[in-house]
Amino acid sequence: MAYDSTATKERILTAAATEFAAHGVAGARVDRIAAAAQANKRAIYDYFGDKDGLFAAVLERLMSDLAEAVPPGDDDLPAYAERLFDYHRARPEALRLLLWEALELGDRPVPGEDTRTRHYQDKLQAVRTAEGGEDPRTRLFLALGLVGWSLAMPQVRRMILGPDEDLDRLRTDVSRAVRALPAD
Repeated sequence: MAYDSTATKERILTAAATEFAAHGVAGARVDRIAAAAQANKRAIYDYFGDKDGLFAAVLERLMSDLAEAVPPGDDDLPAYAERLFDYHRARPEALRLLLWEALELGDRPVPGEDTRTRHYQDKLQAVRTAEGGEDPRTRLFLALGLVGWSLAMPQVRRMILGPDEDLDRLRTDVSRAVRALPAD
């Protein structure tokens, strides 16, 4: 059977996403990624340069998949928050990767920052158009926070809302809270 570099890269990215979501960049191990991907370490370094390059590729894939699944063009911010909630609920590793990115990089530039900024600018423009020119930056930021915090902090959610909190109801509550956010 011939070597398939595309399939190997795909297996590496999938294995790396799992490893980085569980351990962050510092705790991730290239040996474990290679074993899970059924690839050799040399392939990882050839395709991605180093562990940081691999993490950047994983984040680029994540953000591309997210933008495709939850496009920024919708002008209904509460509905956008619901779709984003659904996306992250179904893919908890996505939020974990974003949290690791924040922990590892802090306020330094992130992989693909220009592309990601354009994505958020597109979302802002859609909301601005729907709201008659108001500046929606704070509303969008808070909407993202409501979605992210609700799902990224299950321990806090459990302690405050109880161990049996219905995520469908929480999704509705997040949407209602986003709707109630004041325009700037």
